[in-house]
Amino acid sequence: MVASHARQAATAQGFIYVHSSHRALSPHVEWAVGHALGEPVSFDWTEQPVLRGSQRTEYYWEGDRGTGAVIASALRGWDHLRFEVTEDAGLGTDGGRWLHTPGLGIFFAQTDTAGNVVVPEDRLRHAMELAGSNALELHRQLRVALGQAWDDELEPFRQASDFNSVVWLHQVG
Repeated sequence: MVASHARQAATAQGFIYVHSSHRALSPHVEWAVGHALGEPVSFDWTEQPVLRGSQRTEYYWEGDRGTGAVIASALRGWDHLRFEVTEDAGLGTDGGRWLHTPGLGIFFAQTDTAGNVVVPEDRLRHAMELAGSNALELHRQLRVALGQAWDDELEPFRQASDFNSVVWLHQVG
């Protein structure tokens, strides 16, 4: 019997959103993602107007289940790099979303087929237990469970794509 080494059809897909990368770091980001995917990649970089001297890119990927985690692991911890990696949910499997900022580190959330963050029942019960009858504390705990701090930090970088017009006021008065 002869083993087949032909690559099977991709079982997972998703996107990489590099929201900000210093120009000098960009080739290293491409190398790391290519290494994670097992093939070279070439990104189409554009200027990131939110952070002078940085670039942004988006890239669709296909690979085996778990590749999103491999990509996020390859990129995490790099100073001055802001990114998101998504892996779409598939038949019988959950998706995932990884967010990274230099100040906050990395956050992972399970996602459903529509891309919504799924918070497990045990995590919700833990939030309720910590909050007790304090509604403001419950709100805070739910923001933590949803990764709201990462979304808040990344949102200006997301909005600065080619499809959005963002005006940044650096000095007033």
